[in-house]
Amino acid sequence: MIGVAGRDELSAINTFIEDRGVGGFPHIVDESGDVWSSFDVRSQPAFVFINDDGTIAGDAGSLGPTAIASRVEDLIAS
Repeated sequence: MIGVAGRDELSAINTFIEDRGVGGFPHIVDESGDVWSSFDVRSQPAFVFINDDGTIAGDAGSLGPTAIASRVEDLIAS
């Protein structure tokens, strides 16, 4: 899992990571919006899942731990 932050100042992004307790995985700052654009992400929150064969599926909106785990299980099974 990689967090891709954008549309804010670095200090606000770091505060979000700390406040939400999501510092256990790497994050990048997408200042230019290039990463978002390459996966057709238009707003936060959004999730993009990439299978080992390169298949990409996205979910706009928030996903909880159960939904994320389910999506990952689906990727592993496919």
